[in-house]
Amino acid sequence: MNREEWALPVGTALDRFISKHQEQFPYATGELSQLLRDIALAGKIVNREINRAGLINITGTFGAQNVQGEEQQKLDVIANVRFIRALRNGGEVCGIISEEEEDLIDTEKYEGKYVVAIDPLDGSSNIDVNVSIGTIFSIYRRLSPTGTPVQMQDVMQEGFKQVAAGYLLYSSSTMLVYTTGHGVNGFTYEPSLGEFILSHADMKMPENASIYSVNEGNYRDFPKEVKEYLEHCKDKRYSGRYIGSLVADFHRNLLKGGIYLYPPTEKAPKGKLRLLYEGNALAFIAEQAGGAATDGENRILNIVPEKLHQRTPLYIGSKSMVDTCSQFLNTKKLTEV
Repeated sequence: MNREEWALPVGTALDRFISKHQEQFPYATGELSQLLRDIALAGKIVNREINRAGLINITGTFGAQNVQGEEQQKLDVIANVRFIRALRNGGEVCGIISEEEEDLIDTEKYEGKYVVAIDPLDGSSNIDVNVSIGTIFSIYRRLSPTGTPVQMQDVMQEGFKQVAAGYLLYSSSTMLVYTTGHGVNGFTYEPSLGEFILSHADMKMPENASIYSVNEGNYRDFPKEVKEYLEHCKDKRYSGRYIGSLVADFHRNLLKGGIYLYPPTEKAPKGKLRLLYEGNALAFIAEQAGGAATDGENRILNIVPEKLHQRTPLYIGSKSMVDTCSQFLNTKKLTEV
């Protein structure tokens, strides 16, 4: 290796990338940029905790359930504390909703211009077996006047009103992927530098592909139209790929193309995934990358939320595959008409 090869540039660090693109937000004066940095910092801390979890006895269950009635893992609690603390201390956020908290969190930072909806650690059931997990976040501009306490209306906004959304994927490498409505960019964490470095610029989801991701263990409980679409996938010899961590399944399909399905079931007739901090965030990313997302009838980003922890069915991924799936899902409606 010659001297020039030893000195190849490392790449663009997240901070520099954010600063360079601040002009995309004429209404902001650096607050959104700082908020994204706060999220990245918390992500670095959570990444550290995950990497050493088996060594310091923070795997396993916490011994309590969250508001969803799901068993909390120790790392769920740790991640929740880390992100809430970073967002509160950063000062740019007036309110937070988290999968792990029943109510809207008032940060008492009344000058904060943003609210954040977050799933601090997605894929909890995979923590103990060292499978990829993630963090999902969604950012909105507050609607209530600055200088006043956060209001419920600030977080109960349709997904198309997001100013930014993204996720962190903790895996063989840790990545931060986000959009501010101007395309999707991915950053890989370089631990020796302590920096997220731009590694996937202007990410685009293939319009069509041959991967479908669904928990087929629930097949018997799926609506007939969903079963028919899955039979279509099998007739086409599509590959079934399902990790069981929403972030990991979505990330793979973002890179390679595919469709992720979480339909309603008899046990969860309104779906299982949460609209405000899972569906909206990933739908925003998918659309910015050329993909699509629906609940089977409506564009995810157009759904008006009614509850903080509202659930939704989700069909998301490559646009052509989502469109085909929607045709199957709407067969019943067309027949009735």
